Amino acid sequence: MDKRIPQALRTWFFIHFLVDIFFAIPLLFFPAWSLRLLGFMIIEPLTTRLVGAALLAIGGISLLSYRQGKERFDVLLTLKIIWSISAIIAIFLSLAEGAPAAVFGILALFAFFSAVWIYYKIQLHKNNH
Repeated sequence: MDKRIPQALRTWFFIHFLVDIFFAIPLLFFPAWSLRLLGFMIIEPLTTRLVGAALLAIGGISLLSYRQGKERFDVLLTLKIIWSISAIIAIFLSLAEGAPAAVFGILALFAFFSAVWIYYKIQLHKNNH
């Protein structure tokens, strides 16, 4: 294992895998139930399943990359930062259009992980250059 990668970052990748899978499975296989649970009145299963698939892919690569080196973590941190910031923008736009209150929880989750990824991206470059 690459010693330049903090164990805490490896742990966050594993936690991210668990969180993504927790949300991905119901979105992928039970889209209507998932959206109703969050308070959505309009159900669109294709888009919901695509989000589930994206979460499954991003979470899955977090697990598969858990023991990789700096280069892999650096690229994946960039991907996670782009994904989380894009998701935050999408969530704000949806909230402005009247999305259910439960979406604030999703916003908080994306904001939290975005902060984690940005912090570690900075740390990797600070400690290894």
